[in-house]
Amino acid sequence: MDVEQIAEELYGLRPGEFTTARDAYVAEARRAKDAASARAIAALRRPALAAWAANLLARRQPEEAARFLALGETLREAHRTLDGEQLRVAGRRQHQLVGALARTAAALAREAGQPVSGTVLHEVEQTLQGVLARADVAEQWLKGRLVKVPEAAVDFAAVAPDGVPAHPARAEEAVRTKERERRGERRLRDLERARAAAKDAEAVVGRCERELGEARDAREAAAAEVEAAAGRVRGLERELQEARSTKSAAEAIAQEARTTTKTAERALREARKAAEQAVHDVHRLEQQTEP
Repeated sequence: MDVEQIAEELYGLRPGEFTTARDAYVAEARRAKDAASARAIAALRRPALAAWAANLLARRQPEEAARFLALGETLREAHRTLDGEQLRVAGRRQHQLVGALARTAAALAREAGQPVSGTVLHEVEQTLQGVLARADVAEQWLKGRLVKVPEAAVDFAAVAPDGVPAHPARAEEAVRTKERERRGERRLRDLERARAAAKDAEAVVGRCERELGEARDAREAAAAEVEAAAGRVRGLERELQEARSTKSAAEAIAQEARTTTKTAERALREARKAAEQAVHDVHRLEQQTEP
């Protein structure tokens, strides 16, 4: 994992978002069996609110940051040469600029959804004073990665000549270089995200195409099954119609048979009556002819 890139991203987040995002990257590194990256990311400390606001100023306004560091060079030069007038002018400018930049940092923090109190604003001013007085603070500030508020600088004259960038032009160039690097890193991150999104989109397209093919196959199979069922229905309807015709014919034959049966039954009854009468006549005639 690119720990430097991850650190750049984390220190650009609001303090309240830092820990959750950092821990997520640590977990990702551990899942990837990247123990070194996991340790390095876990070691990143959440910035104090004032340090984060000062970082935001360096990130969002690199030209102002360059001019601020150039002021530090002016102050050091004045202390080296003991130029009283230059010290007075630079000192006033230092006080004004620190206050103005601190208010700008507070405004940027509010725009980012993180308002700051009066106490935090004072700590931002203290942080900016530390940027002028200490090389390590200035270096971390230029990177946008200050973690805590430095101790108050009580004696600017004691600052070593190499406390901050040695020349205004070099300070501005360092800031511009850093900003170009950040822009390049952001572009690379954006490119990686775009590539990942494109890859995900291609995977989605492939899945959708497969699902569409399967749906079409299922539709064709269902259509064939419907046609087959319709054919069976038509066949059954024909059979039903034939069965109804056969039933009607059978019912007609049955009715005719019932009529014939009734006629035969009447004829049988009449024949029996006639036979009985004939027998009776025979007996009567036999009795009349006896001596």
